[in-house]
Order: sequence, then C-alpha cells, then structure tokens
Amino acid sequence: MMNSNNQYKLTDKDFQQINKRSLFAFQLGWNYERMQNSGYLYTILPQLRKIYGDGTPELKEIMKMHSQFFNTSNFFNTVVTGIDLAIEEKQGLKGKQTVNGLKVGLMGAFASIGDSIFASLIPTIFGALAAAMAKEGNPIGLLIWIVANIAICVFRWKQLRFAYEKGTTLVTEMRDKLNALTDAATVLGVFMVGALVATMINVKFSLVPKIGAVSMDIQDNLNMIIPKLLPALIVGFVYWLLGKKNMTSTKAIIIVLVVCIVLGGLGILSKA
Repeated sequence: MMNSNNQYKLTDKDFQQINKRSLFAFQLGWNYERMQNSGYLYTILPQLRKIYGDGTPELKEIMKMHSQFFNTSNFFNTVVTGIDLAIEEKQGLKGKQTVNGLKVGLMGAFASIGDSIFASLIPTIFGALAAAMAKEGNPIGLLIWIVANIAICVFRWKQLRFAYEKGTTLVTEMRDKLNALTDAATVLGVFMVGALVATMINVKFSLVPKIGAVSMDIQDNLNMIIPKLLPALIVGFVYWLLGKKNMTSTKAIIIVLVVCIVLGGLGILSKA
C-alpha cells in the first residue's frame, strides 16, 4: 500500500466507490452520540488506506480524527468529503487540523441548506405536484416523483469530483453564495407552504345558520373577506399544537382527525 509520502492520487474507481458508499451506506451507522461519524469514516476508509498505508500509525491517527462528531445534510456530505480528500491527498497528516476545522465549519452550513432545499423544498414542490396528478389518475405524477429523485441522486454523484477538484478554494468562493442560497430557499419554502395550504387543504364551513327567514352562508362571507382563511386557521392550529410540550406529530394528527370527524358529523365542516 502507498502512504502519504507517495501522494496517492484518487482515481475514477475511488470516486465511484465513495459515491456508492455515500448513497447507500452513509446513514447506516447513525448514532445519538456522534451521529454520522462512522458513516463518514466508512465512506472514505478505502481511500485513507491508500493515502496513509494500511495499518500504519498515520492511518490510525486520521481514523481517530474522523471518528469525532459529524452531522450534515445527506445531500451535501460529499462536498465536505471532496474537499477533505483533496487536502489529505496533498498534505497527508499535516493537514489534519485543517480537515478537522473544515468539517466542523462546513457541516452546519450545508446541513441548513441541504435540509431547506432537498429535505423540504423539493419534496414539497414535486411531491405536491405528483400527488395532485396521481389523485386525478394521471400516471405522470409518479414519473415526476421518480425523475426528481433520480436528478437528486445524479447531483449527489457529481458534486464529489467537483468539490475535490476545487479543493479549499470552494469554501471561499461559496461563502457569500451559501448565505444567499439559504435565504432564497427559506423564502421559496415559505411561499410553497402558503401555496400548498391554499390548494391541498380542501375544507369549508358547511353550516348555514338562519336568522329569521334570512340564511347566512358563513363560507361565502369569509371568501369575500379572506379566501382560504379556514385552511390557514387549520395550519395555524396544527403549528400551535406542535409548539406544545410533549406534543408529537402523531398526537397532532390524531387530534386533527378527531376534531374533523366531530365537526363534520355535526355539519359544521365539510369537504370543499
């Protein structure tokens, strides 16, 4: 096996192996103490053995460093991996502190961006679109969801080599862009949630009380003031529930179901 003095260069086979491990095994070792540390180490362990030599003291030391706490977005973890390996490939054990600082500094930023875009925004947009089409019996809805997920996997596959080739310069180049991207993703996410509230929550007031001979349609009056007010109130109620101590999403769902069944049975609410 080669060691760091020989400056082993990663090959296409190495990149393929890292990407396969990242896609299919990165989260398998997740734990409450150090979260993704074992998954990160497992992903690049074959390459570390080639860089430092199998069974060497240098390998043991760098493995110990990579076993420390690490947690970031699954969709951006190979960006950190690519920059990491670019440093270790050139500097070996001398770059240990740089790599450690890099992992600590980037994992939080990429976690927020990855979760905002890939764990919230994209599933919300494409999931809602696919569900709406599937609900109407259109098979293209399923195709849209599959294509979106394949595109995400391709993105994850390509970013490793890009980060590796860019190296540490990628950090300074993306510093301001990451902040702007996070802000944009947050605004777009809020916009999409609002759009989904108005389109996917089809509930209306069915109660039409009478005052003498005059009927008062509550839903029509609300539509003249603020259309889709009832769906917004329902979402606000759920957020309020989730803010309560010891409240879980499962409990909130059960409460909403019970309330809707009761109000529907009493003729107060109905499907729009």
